[in-house]
Amino acid sequence: MSSKIPIYAIETLKSYKNEGILVSEFGHYLSQNEQLLKPHKHTFYHLVFFTEGEGEQQIDFKKFDIKPGLIYFMIPGQVHHWNFSTKPSGYLINFARTYFSSLLLATDYLSRFHFFSGQPNAQVLALPPEIQQKITAIFEDILKEGLHEAPVNDDLVKILLLRVFIEIARFQATLEPFNKETYNHTLLANFMALIESNYTDLKLPKQYAALLYITPNHLNALCNDFLGVSAGSLIRDRVLLEAKRLLVNVDLRISEIADQLNFTDQSYFIKFFKKYEKMTPEKFRKSIIHGN
Repeated sequence: MSSKIPIYAIETLKSYKNEGILVSEFGHYLSQNEQLLKPHKHTFYHLVFFTEGEGEQQIDFKKFDIKPGLIYFMIPGQVHHWNFSTKPSGYLINFARTYFSSLLLATDYLSRFHFFSGQPNAQVLALPPEIQQKITAIFEDILKEGLHEAPVNDDLVKILLLRVFIEIARFQATLEPFNKETYNHTLLANFMALIESNYTDLKLPKQYAALLYITPNHLNALCNDFLGVSAGSLIRDRVLLEAKRLLVNVDLRISEIADQLNFTDQSYFIKFFKKYEKMTPEKFRKSIIHGN
């Protein structure tokens, strides 16, 4: 592995693409982009629906099985790689951050889909046969549009892709009934957005509770009721995730990473990381580089 984790833009990948979107049968895509078997990041949104194949994948250092009927979604910036034990097949779509901007007025439209939350456990779904059939038909229509001799109707592709998202969101809502837009769900979504914007500066639940105009106890109860973890754990997990992403780059010294994450000094960062990951940052870095 190179000293820096590769970051791929949609324009750098081989396969069919048209103005901000790349659509492909997965086996063909992988044969043209074998470098993606190693840990990497994307600057674009990414989804794969597997119809064949088995193995394992990692999304932000969490492991998930690969199997037929599984679909996963990724947002820009996440670290990812695959390890297949049998030959995979399926459908793949990559699209740019701005892909829907000419169709939708809402700039944050994708954020309403829980599978685009950036939380790995919500991004990987095993679909029942009836949902598989629905989205397979839609994926085939998207592929046909891309292969058509006439100019691609980009708005049609966008609408078809939104149909995929809506079908998956409806299914996911049956698994996670709390996803309905209740007051508490809105609070939780706002808390997660605040963490994403402030995790390097604000590391205490009471700081976020103040921004949300609720008490720390209310915030903690909210997180425990909906997610089964404390508010402090969510903040800490986001800091640890960023630490892991930074550690993949061996050109960054541990002290520089501690500084980027606003720890008072390197030793405090090492102690913090070891407490929750059960290994030092340096040992974690070696395990990623050498694949142990």
